[in-house]
Amino acid sequence: MSHLITSPVLIPLLAGIVLLMVRDQNISAKRAISIVSLLMQLACALLLLKTVGTGDILTYALGNWPAPYGIVLVADRLATWILTITALLAIFAFTYATLNTDRAGRHFHVLFQLQLFGLNGAFLTGDLFNLFVFFEILLLASYGLMLHGGGRLRTKASLHFVVINLAGSTVFLFAVGALYGVVGTLNMADLAQKIANVPAENVVLVKAAGLLLFSVFALKAALLPLYLWLPAGYAQTSAPVAALFTIMTKVGAYSILRVYSLIYGSNAGASAHLIERWLLPLALASLIVGVIGVLGSKHLRVQIAYLVVASVGTLFVAFGINSTQSISAGLYYLPHTTFASAALFLLADAIANRRGAVADKLDAGPVIASPRLLGGIFLVLAMLVAGLPPFSGFLGKLMLLKSAVNHTAMPWVMGVVLVSGLLTMIAMARTGSLLFYKANAAYIEELSSHKVRVAPFAKTDARELVSIIGLLSLCLMMTIWAEPIIVFTQATAEQLFNPMQYINAVLSQS
Repeated sequence: MSHLITSPVLIPLLAGIVLLMVRDQNISAKRAISIVSLLMQLACALLLLKTVGTGDILTYALGNWPAPYGIVLVADRLATWILTITALLAIFAFTYATLNTDRAGRHFHVLFQLQLFGLNGAFLTGDLFNLFVFFEILLLASYGLMLHGGGRLRTKASLHFVVINLAGSTVFLFAVGALYGVVGTLNMADLAQKIANVPAENVVLVKAAGLLLFSVFALKAALLPLYLWLPAGYAQTSAPVAALFTIMTKVGAYSILRVYSLIYGSNAGASAHLIERWLLPLALASLIVGVIGVLGSKHLRVQIAYLVVASVGTLFVAFGINSTQSISAGLYYLPHTTFASAALFLLADAIANRRGAVADKLDAGPVIASPRLLGGIFLVLAMLVAGLPPFSGFLGKLMLLKSAVNHTAMPWVMGVVLVSGLLTMIAMARTGSLLFYKANAAYIEELSSHKVRVAPFAKTDARELVSIIGLLSLCLMMTIWAEPIIVFTQATAEQLFNPMQYINAVLSQS
């Protein structure tokens, strides 16, 4: 057993405990503990990524209880890839939070670490029930983070988020209970072996449990029609929390990819390919709805939230095609959309802080401070999310379209993906024009004549630039080093299509 697997789970948990003990200390001490924890998590994730890059799958039996009787953590290419993405995202989101967000309440740092504890645990667990446990941990932390700072609109959006996700958790328990009652195990590797041999009279129940799980994961991923909680929730919370939450939808995506390639994959007998007929149509519909939301948004942060919905649709189009080439495209696209969306949330906050009473409303407003710098960053990010060449968004979509050439739904995939990219480009061009070209100094005089208080223009802070440009740079690095990344995602997809390697790695401990 490799004890290294436990580090992404133990580090944020221990950091959260320490931060809880020093919650009344000065902010500098809490920031120092948090950043050390984040850097350690990144180092461990990179080390795990390097270790499993050769194709090995690492396992760790907690309490030395062998699978399937005990709890097991599993690190393969897929899990470590998303762990690394999460660690990188968390560092830049936290850096931006040190501007002022973490001062709004004394528990921000604790909740931030517990959120990472839940996320990392969800990616590493090899057990369905413990996936539920880690879901609940990250959701409990997310409730506090979303409400952090208070406010009527934030509280309202958070209430919707809490109620919907509590309902999802209940359904998750029903599904897990049904599976355990029929199969007698919740270890994912063991389930993968036993579901194929379920008696005919129990197949319907196993399929029903699988569909319930799909509804829960689709809710977490904000897949149509279960996306309605996301736009208001992400738009109303603080910018660094919204940036961190861009990985939340990927937890649902990861869970669908893991469960339906391993447990309900091609070796699952009568339950094989359970969601294949549903996933691609829902993904295309999500992409369409997301782009319509982008076009119709009246506030920048709401528009970015709908960009997240559209990106979820694009990601699931790749997973819905269900080939090694399309899965590879999706795994390349996943960090691109995570980093780009997070950078946009942070940039939207920086812009809103400079527009006074207009904030992020998509109307002509005052000339903002540092317009060339922020406008240049916005232009590059708009090109990234629209999928324009030569950036990573273009490469991800190009791989996706190539993977769809021989698929029966090829015309739909080509049409929806290409048209959505065009409409996104138009929407972002309009937004950039309103924010930067239609701004005018006379607007300030008009507001002053009506005695409307205008916040002073914010000065550019180095932490703003480090956070936003840092996330943007990760997307650019994905473009420069696209070849080795694609080689890795291709190998990851091939490993997913060979579930026996995962099963043998886990059950060989028994």
